[in-house]
Amino acid sequence: QVQLVESGGGLVQAGGSLRLSCAASGRTFSRYVMAWFRQAPGKDREFVASINRSGGSASYADSVKGRFTISRDNAKNTVYLQMNSLKREDTAVYYCAARQEVISVYDYWGQGTQVTVSS
Repeated sequence: QVQLVESGGGLVQAGGSLRLSCAASGRTFSRYVMAWFRQAPGKDREFVASINRSGGSASYADSVKGRFTISRDNAKNTVYLQMNSLKREDTAVYYCAARQEVISVYDYWGQGTQVTVSS
């Protein structure tokens, strides 16, 4: 079991930056593949980025590639999402998620943090 709590969301102007954090409970954080998803109003939840257990490999949605960076600190049980060059279309609730490496489904989710990008 792992519990996830996101923070760092807020209101930012287009072109600005934000860093989201996701703190995980428990002593087994390093066992989990971590990811960020987002859901904009009226749209389905979509994948943003994921990072493997060691932090040595990451994947990104095409829409954020080159602008967002996912990272993790296993000593602090925390995963981050650095978001640069934000666009209005990045406005969404951002969710942190975790899954075991051998399972393809993300079993654990945070409550979400709102990111609003204004023009």
